[in-house]
Amino acid sequence: MAELLLELLSEEIPARMQRDAAEDLPTLIRKALKSESLTSGNIVPYVTPRRLVVVVNDLFDAQADSREKRRGPRSDAPNKAIEGFAKSVGLEREQLVECETDKGRFFFAVIEREKRPTAELLADVLPRVLASLSWRKSMRWGAREGRWVRPLQGILCLLDGVVVPFSFIGVEAADVTTGHRFMAPDPITVTGFEDYRDKLRAAYVMLDSAERREVIEKDATLAAEVEGLALRPDPELVAEAAGLVEWPVVLTGAIDSQFMDLPPEVLTTAMRHHLKHFALLDGEGNLAPRFLVVANVQATDGGKQIVAGNERVLRARLADAKFFWDQDRKRTLETRGPDLEIVIYHAKLGTLGDKVRRIELLSDEISPFVATQLSMYARQAALLCKADLVTQMVGEFPELQGVMGQYYAAEEGKDYSVSRAIAEHYSPQGPEDKCPDSPVSIIVALADKIDTLICFFGIGEKPTGSRDPYGLRRAALGVIRLILENEVRIPISQVFQIAFRNMDWGVDQDDPTGDGWANNRGGATATRHTAKAVADRAKIVSGELLTFFADRLKAYLRAKGVRHDLISAVFALGDDDDLVRLLARVDALQNFLSNEDGEHLLTAYRRAANIVRIEEKRDGKSYSGKNIDPKLLHEPAEIHVTERLTEVSELAGAALKQEEFGAAMSALATLRNPVDDFFDNVTVNCDEPKLRRNRLSLLASIRATLDRVADFSKIEGGER
Repeated sequence: MAELLLELLSEEIPARMQRDAAEDLPTLIRKALKSESLTSGNIVPYVTPRRLVVVVNDLFDAQADSREKRRGPRSDAPNKAIEGFAKSVGLEREQLVECETDKGRFFFAVIEREKRPTAELLADVLPRVLASLSWRKSMRWGAREGRWVRPLQGILCLLDGVVVPFSFIGVEAADVTTGHRFMAPDPITVTGFEDYRDKLRAAYVMLDSAERREVIEKDATLAAEVEGLALRPDPELVAEAAGLVEWPVVLTGAIDSQFMDLPPEVLTTAMRHHLKHFALLDGEGNLAPRFLVVANVQATDGGKQIVAGNERVLRARLADAKFFWDQDRKRTLETRGPDLEIVIYHAKLGTLGDKVRRIELLSDEISPFVATQLSMYARQAALLCKADLVTQMVGEFPELQGVMGQYYAAEEGKDYSVSRAIAEHYSPQGPEDKCPDSPVSIIVALADKIDTLICFFGIGEKPTGSRDPYGLRRAALGVIRLILENEVRIPISQVFQIAFRNMDWGVDQDDPTGDGWANNRGGATATRHTAKAVADRAKIVSGELLTFFADRLKAYLRAKGVRHDLISAVFALGDDDDLVRLLARVDALQNFLSNEDGEHLLTAYRRAANIVRIEEKRDGKSYSGKNIDPKLLHEPAEIHVTERLTEVSELAGAALKQEEFGAAMSALATLRNPVDDFFDNVTVNCDEPKLRRNRLSLLASIRATLDRVADFSKIEGGER
């Protein structure tokens, strides 16, 4: 067994691209080896800012012999086709073999390949593998034709200590690498992975990114404790810092006291996003006037110059931030409304000012379903929620949208619920993001996201496949979480139609009939759609969006462990757009089917539904429980089940009206014994036609009664 060591040394690889490369390259190598019938053991990747490394263990010394039999054209095919097939497999026509098959007589090519030494094979395979590695961004340099993430400086490739001879983008493979760029730049000759790893470590390179993360976290925690402070938790920044250095050295710097009165989010954003600095907290959990920076060198002066340089750059960034903070507060958020009118939201959807007006109108419509008494605050928050987008602070630090609006609103003395809603209306932005629970925040967040969904669905910009440039899946998930986690009882379809009508629909100049439904921002002179046309289109769009919502809700519930078939069974009813009520139905159905009565009743439903379906197809007619004739009920079992169906239908109907879905399921459970008794003692397909039709109607009644709660045919084990 042999060991393959491959290192690609380059200029610094962006930290955000390192993880993907370390995952993709081993996959490509394994696939290439398998295609060449070359067996190997585990493939271990390593990545640093300057090098991408793969170690392949237990690699066979040579590929296995192979013999392949490939079918060609029929024996009576034209000579040109037969000769073309022979040429395609590298044989002469005389070397083809004629064989009889169950489909006729064909020519076959028997291709035998002798095993090749692994080193020879790798020299052919590796350049193709490297060329196929995809980077989010790559570049050319000099006169070289190939592309790589950054200029490639060297390739180290050894098979059991012997160089594998190949070249890639003009760089020849060798047994030489270099250590740390500054502390050990001299060439290093290696013989294998262990030798490579040990010599790199001696040359100030930590090959394992997990080790670098551990060192950064440990040293940062110790450095904070020396200052009597605590490290502000930030796993993502730790991982990013590990992708920026090959030899991490944690240093402590100071923040000028004049900047400590800035909002803490401004300080942490300037440090984290722009300079990769770690924030520190005092004993009360407040930001301390200190920061940590991870250097990539052990400086002879203990890092004093590095710290001074970072303090100088941070000081400049915070000076800008302080200027923006002071200047922005000279104007109120209300006065920034006209500025929103010149910022285009979307060419077909108008300006940010238009969006704010739609959010305000929709917030007023949503308020009664959340908190009627807070409608005034919701409208005020909606009116101001986008105002900070035209402030200088957010222009410089876009990550602070909403956050700065909250601070400016608080400075102006706005109600806390209003300022909080300005900050929270963007949330939740993903499955892990905190969901707002303040009523005003819920109202504005729902209005913002629903408006976004309706607008883009209205102009035909719907997600397709993996393409979702406007984040509509994320917006839909946000609406679902806001409704379910806060138990908001809202008729979502009705709200969709209201949101659609809030838009200023006009006929597109290139589509005078209005069929394209492109929003025309032509002003008062533009031709408008009729009110009826807008209402009709609103129903279509809300229907499309409800289908989209159903898919997102199913995905959301599946992620929480809810069975997909139960979700489908409840959604198949199609008569309810109250997400809270739908979820309650799903929960009740899941509990019902988790006990023995539920399982047995599901089996009975399947039996009844299948019989009715088969006989309806045979008779060419539908059977309904409304056609049961009491005079034709002769057997005690069919009389009993009919009486019980009437009682259960009334009980379940009353429970469903009260949204007591558990009680409705309990009522259904009482049908188990009467239905079992019916199947044990009554022949449905009897010789008497009237009795047969009556009993089929009875089975249809059983099916219909259960389907009032959910479509049981969608449940695994139900009708297929």
